[in-house]
Amino acid sequence: MVSFLYFYGKTYPVVIWVGFCGVLLEKPLDSHSSDYSVGRRIYLFTSLLTAPLIPSTFSLKTLNMLQYFFGLLYLFSVLLFVTLTGTHADECPLQLNPQRVVVRYGGSVSVNCSTSVPHKGMGWEASEGAVSMTKDSLTTWRVSELREWGIEPSCYINYNKPQCTVNLPVTIYKTPDSVSISTVNHTGPMMERNQYELQCDVLNVAPVQNLTVNWYKGQTLVDQTIFTDTIKTPVSKTSKLLISPDRADDGAQYRCEAKLELGEEGPRPPPTNTSKTLNVEVYYKPKHSSSTETININDELTLNCTVKANPAPTYSWQSEHLKETISSSVLRSSTLSSGNYTCIATNSQGTDRKVFILISTGRTTFWAIISCGVIVAVVLIIAYAIYKCNASPNSVI
Repeated sequence: MVSFLYFYGKTYPVVIWVGFCGVLLEKPLDSHSSDYSVGRRIYLFTSLLTAPLIPSTFSLKTLNMLQYFFGLLYLFSVLLFVTLTGTHADECPLQLNPQRVVVRYGGSVSVNCSTSVPHKGMGWEASEGAVSMTKDSLTTWRVSELREWGIEPSCYINYNKPQCTVNLPVTIYKTPDSVSISTVNHTGPMMERNQYELQCDVLNVAPVQNLTVNWYKGQTLVDQTIFTDTIKTPVSKTSKLLISPDRADDGAQYRCEAKLELGEEGPRPPPTNTSKTLNVEVYYKPKHSSSTETININDELTLNCTVKANPAPTYSWQSEHLKETISSSVLRSSTLSSGNYTCIATNSQGTDRKVFILISTGRTTFWAIISCGVIVAVVLIIAYAIYKCNASPNSVI
């Protein structure tokens, strides 16, 4: 490298200039190019200046190679300089404790700013609670009732370079005035399989970017809404939930919860406000578990047509064996003849039918057998007594 510089001592600075321009503009030097861009013009200009200085043995290809070589050498030197010097020279020798604060609106706050280097003065700049410059190594920013939403305090120091500052991130929060839940454009019971919208209103909360609205059905989390607004002052927000209730949801309880997730510096557990419970009433039609049921006639079983429905259903029975109208949901099978009996359950949402098939088993019970045996025995005894009375004394049985 030294011999090269010595041999081409006069042309070296020119080659560096041409190479550096080529690398920055990312355009190789090409004498055949017809593009009169900035790189092309620089090439033409530097060619005119360096033509008398560059030996005739230098080809354009060689010059392009030198261009990239010295350009890369320059970039390597810059990277090496940054690596060796680092960015420490730009760091401000101040330490904040804590480094970030989260404070409730109207609450108190206290943050220390310290340094370990000699200085000409340090202090706090803030729209509330500013601290005058001091020669001490520690200064404290303190506010007893913080009420400025957009406050941006910073600690500064003057030492052997121009003044530098470190900003203190401040989050001021306010819990909601109220959290309420309601149905949108609907009152009264909900119909099975129809879609409805629930709404959660959160009034005057800050900062909204830390707000999460959780939806619960009973104790189960069913949905969540996260907000990304960067407004620092209190605002009101609305979250909505779509539901399609079925018969299992009759009597379900919904509620919404507004939670402020303020990070590690914030209060634990996070501030949470919960709405009152919204009880959902669902109207649904009667529906039996089975459409038919076979029953043997005896003294113990009944025809039970009772079914769940909302509103409560009314009942009617149809059969060729029934001579009167029956509105009860239960019939005693012992009073009925064999055959089919159809129960009809009806409410405002629909109707469902169930057929009971009654059959006679024809079995003789134990007591029937005993009764017959007793009767037969009594008849035999009476017949024997009559025979004895009518028989002659000498007759032998």
